[in-house]
Amino acid sequence: MVMFLMALCLSMFGLAVTALAFGAATRDERPAETAQPAIRPSLPITIPAARFFADLPAVPAVPLAASRPQVPIEVLLLQIDRHVLLEQAAAESFVGFPTVASLHSRTTSPLVH
Repeated sequence: MVMFLMALCLSMFGLAVTALAFGAATRDERPAETAQPAIRPSLPITIPAARFFADLPAVPAVPLAASRPQVPIEVLLLQIDRHVLLEQAAAESFVGFPTVASLHSRTTSPLVH
């Protein structure tokens, strides 16, 4: 009986410590008004400093309209449709005749990274 009471007391103590730790971990210490700072749009767009995982040189901000010509949306939709059809055809051919070579072959779609 004494061992049962000791196990029960230790279980209650462990439950209390767990509840306190969970409460401390999920408590938000910041007030509600500082939890979401106001977002101000800035002109011109600036590129953040390079980080250790992306040591690429900074590219000056160029307006999007000046760097690329306008392409009609129909042309883009046709390119995406062609890409989807090529990928579906590749998947169907692999399902029909699965080989290692067809699994690792490159796609003929121009929309590849």
